[in-house]
Order: sequence, then C-alpha cells, then structure tokens
Amino acid sequence: MKKIIRSFALFATAGTLFASCEGGFLSGGKKDSTDVKKDTMSNTSSVQSDSGWITLFDGTSLKGWRGYGRQDVPKAWSIDNGAIKISGSGAGEAGSKDGGDLIFDRKFKNFELTFEYKVAKGGNSGVFYLAQEVPNEPIWKSSPEYQVLDNDNHPDAKLGKNGNRKSASLYDLIPANPQNAKPAGEWNTGGIMVYKGTVVHKQNDANVVEYHLWTPDWEKMIENSKFKGWPNFIKAGGDAHEGYIGLQDHGDDIWFRNIKIKVLD
Repeated sequence: MKKIIRSFALFATAGTLFASCEGGFLSGGKKDSTDVKKDTMSNTSSVQSDSGWITLFDGTSLKGWRGYGRQDVPKAWSIDNGAIKISGSGAGEAGSKDGGDLIFDRKFKNFELTFEYKVAKGGNSGVFYLAQEVPNEPIWKSSPEYQVLDNDNHPDAKLGKNGNRKSASLYDLIPANPQNAKPAGEWNTGGIMVYKGTVVHKQNDANVVEYHLWTPDWEKMIENSKFKGWPNFIKAGGDAHEGYIGLQDHGDDIWFRNIKIKVLD
C-alpha cells in the first residue's frame, strides 16, 4: 500500500496533470470533456456550474435522492436549515421503519465528491460510494464507506484497528491520518475522489486516506478483514466499476450539506 499522499496535485494520468481548484480536490488541466449535461440529470439535479460541478443537494429539495432499495425517501430524512438531516431512531443502523439509507439516483465512476457534515453527540454515519443495489443485501455489503463519527463520544472510535473506525477513515480498513475531525455539533468538510481505481479521502482540508482498488494489495487487505468472502464488496463498483453515492442511517442525528460532484474521465 502506497503512503498517503499529501496533495491531489500529485496525480497525473494520461498526460494530464491535475491541480487543486476552488471548491474541490482536482481540476483537469483542460476543460472537462465529460461534463454532465443538464438534460442527462433532469431526473436528479438541476444545478451545474460551468466548471462541471454538479450540485447533488441544493439545500431546498431532495430531488434526485431516494431510499436504498426503494423509490421514495424514508420519512426519517428531511431538510433542516439547508441541510439533509437523518433523524436518528436511537435503534442502531436502519433501526426504524421510517429510516434506511439514502442514495442519489445515478451511478458515478470517476469523480470528485465534496460535502460538509455535522454529527450530534455520539453520532455515527457514513458516506458510501461505488455502491451497488443488490436485492436482499444492505448497502454496506457492496460499498466502501467514508466513516462519519463523533470520535470523542461514540465507542466505535475505540474499536477496529489503529483508529480505522474514526471519522474519514475507510471504515474498518484504513485509518484517517491525520485524524482532524471537529467535535460533535461543528461542521466538517469532507471529500472523496475516485479515479481509475485510486481513491482518496479528504477531511478539513487534509488528504487523510489513499488506497487503490482492484489491486493485489486491495484483495489482500479484504482477505484479512471482516469483508472477506463478500463478492460485491471486493469488486467495489461492480463489473462496470461504477456505483451510487449513499448516506447512512445508523440511528443517530446527522446533517449533510453542500454536496457536489464532478465527473472525471
């Protein structure tokens, strides 16, 4: 496993050097040829900037979002002061008939995702990516997870190995380093980049996780984890290497806002 990179500007692919840009991790050295047009997102998002950033949540509408394994939005999800809020049941993961995980109804392959999140005291949640919608299986059986956690008050922070269940970690696999999450009740900035198998997590302006899907190191890591034997998880994005963005209902109050994505190619 390569060491965690300190700047997304280190990524260079097919002769195009990526550098940091305002509002996200990377921007291409030329105009993004894969900008998603508004008509292709007509059933999901209606806001896209000239730079190719697509607003997945504009603070006023849950258009484009639905429950995992269903077509409606579970009642536990609402809009609260410009943020998507999951009102926790207190019953653990998807522990209420009114709850369940939320996904954006479009698959993405190579992308930059940026968002902000806030947790209530003792809160636990996550951001899923490259998720598959497999009948009769929960989302976490197919999806890597960017952990969202109150590190100071939730016991999960003390479980796992070397802090790999703390905020912004690749859940239960790779710890976020540095661990720079803000306390419960404060807004954090987060982000995920997926580009041809390379994945980077970002938290509060620092790159904290890097790993590489579909490599021998990835397969070895999964083989030595609790995810061993989960065929959809090891594929991480299915045969097409693409999947859904999801927000987790883990039974606690969590808020997400300013959710944006840029398609890369």
